[in-house]
Order: sequence, then structure tokens, then C-alpha cells
Amino acid sequence: MQDIDVLGNKQKGLDFIKQTEQRKFAFSLVISYTATSEIPGITIAGEHPDLIKYTGPADAEFIHYGNCKSISVIPMTPDGKPTPALLTKTALEAGSIPSVVINAGSKVPPKLPFIDMGLEYGKNIANEPALGQEEVRKAVEYGRIIGRFLGASTECLVVGESVPGGTTTALGVLVAFGVKTLVSSSMPKNPIELKIRIIKEALKRLDSKDPFDVVAQLGDPMIPTMAGILSTASEVSKVMLAGGTQMAAVLCFAKKLGFEGKNTVVGTTSYIAEDKSANLLGAIEQVLDVPILVAKLKLGQSTIPGLRSYSEGFVKEGAGAGGASIACMLKTGINSEKLLSLTEKEYRRIT
Repeated sequence: MQDIDVLGNKQKGLDFIKQTEQRKFAFSLVISYTATSEIPGITIAGEHPDLIKYTGPADAEFIHYGNCKSISVIPMTPDGKPTPALLTKTALEAGSIPSVVINAGSKVPPKLPFIDMGLEYGKNIANEPALGQEEVRKAVEYGRIIGRFLGASTECLVVGESVPGGTTTALGVLVAFGVKTLVSSSMPKNPIELKIRIIKEALKRLDSKDPFDVVAQLGDPMIPTMAGILSTASEVSKVMLAGGTQMAAVLCFAKKLGFEGKNTVVGTTSYIAEDKSANLLGAIEQVLDVPILVAKLKLGQSTIPGLRSYSEGFVKEGAGAGGASIACMLKTGINSEKLLSLTEKEYRRIT
């Protein structure tokens, strides 16, 4: 596939591509929330601090309906750069790929049918533990139940996330587990110093190497939920974790629970893979031998400034956009030029 690159274990990645071409795909979006996102300067998700809590539900609604029900606008950055859910929706529709929403501690439930994990949202890790340890265990256990069902219903399960501020909690988990990395950001100038300051504060509370304690102190509800889904879905199906560095945190926690990387790849956009302020490949290689599939999207060639901005360092990825694009290409054989023209059409419909 000329528009999909493989990073890491090339052979494993190429085998995955071969085994999933023209196969059945399903997509699930895990939406969650961390109050860490309320720290000024952490995230660009949402136009206004009061709207950050709507990021996950609005992404989920947009993918399903083509508009948002919880808020009256589509989730955009302050100057009108669209949510990556626009790319996800375009790819899923072009590939006729069914999707389901998993609510793993979103502060606001989406206005559509969803699988409810019954989890609390994550607290601000700068001030207090993100979750109770029991809540982390419940997220893993419930995730395993859902993963078994979703994996059995398809040949390749693509799992994406929408968690505003989630790169900060992911970095916290990776640092606590001893992985040397930086994480990506929705902004071109990554506020990495702010993230590190927050994490150093949170690490002062951590007095245990227990993986459940690490995620309880520094994580968010998406990480244990997705680790649970991955552990069982990968037993019966191929799995693509759709996202950037947050997936390194998921893999790291899953490994601590006994996951060995079977049947799994990470799927992301070239904008994350090429991000100089974060090293996704370096992070994942320290954790597991899991290849990264990279969607070479052509958004830089778009006539629309809001879409071109992705190639200029804004937003880069989210709502499973890279993985959904890869799934669409693998299932249908369409290339990224065609995906770009469909994305531009969708953008014009909503603006």
C-alpha cells in the first residue's frame, strides 16, 4: 500500500497489512476525560475552557451524525481548525466501516447509543490521584469483557480515543514506568515543560511500583479501558490502536498486565510519526515489538487552510483519525488523494 508506511518491525507490519487487506473492519471510539485538561495551556481541544468537557461526546456525535448534538458547533480550535473526527468520519464512511462508542469516564455522556463503562472521569493529576485503584481494576475488567465481544465481531478492530489533555496523563504513565519519551500535542509548540512540571508533582505521590497504582495516580480512565480491550480482542482478532503516544501508554500498561503484542499494530498519521517534539517509535520500541502503520495523508496539498494546518503541526491526530484512514485504505484500496478529496467535500458541507 503506497500510502501506508511501516515503522519499527517492518516484516511484522507488512504481514499485518497483507492479512487485513480487503477484510472486515470495525471501529470503536473510547471517549474519556481528565480534569488535567483544565490546566491553562495544556490542550487546544475545544474553543473555550467550558467546552473542553464536550470534546469526546462531540467527536463521537460528529462521527455518527455529521453534526454535534451536545454542543451547537463542531469541535474546532479557536481559529476554526476542525476536529480530527472529520477525518475519522470521512474514512469510516468511505470504507463502510461500522463503529461503536465506548464511554469510559467522559464528563458528559454523548447523545447517541454507547457502551457505558460506568467509570468516573479522571481527576487533575497535578492535585490528586486520577482514579481510585479499584476504578482502574474495574476499567481493565470491563474492557476485557468488551474486547472479547468486539474482537469476535470483526477481523480487525480499530480502537481510537478522544480524551482532551490525554497526552499529559499518557506521558505521566510512561515516565512512571521508566519509558524515556516525550509526547505529542495538539499545538505546534508542544507545552512539554508544563507537562513535565505537572508530572513531577504527581510523581511525588507515587510510592509504589504496582502498575495499578501508577495508572491510578497519573493516568486517565481511557488507558486501563483500552488495555483491557486490547488484551482480549487481540486473542481473537487483529487490533489496531489508533492514535499517537497515548497508545504507547496503553501498550506499556497492557504489557505490565501480561500482554505480549500479539496481533497488534499502532495506526497513526504521518504528522504524529514525524513530530520532532515527540518520539512515538522510540517510546513504543522501549515497550513492545509492535509495528506502527502510518497513514501518509495528503492534507498539506489541500486548498483548505484548516486542513492544511494538520501538516503544519496543529492537531496532528485524534479520534482515531490515522487508524480509521489506514483501515479505509486497507479495506477498499483507495489512496490518500481520494481520501483528501472526500475530506474536503465533508469540510465544505459543515462550514
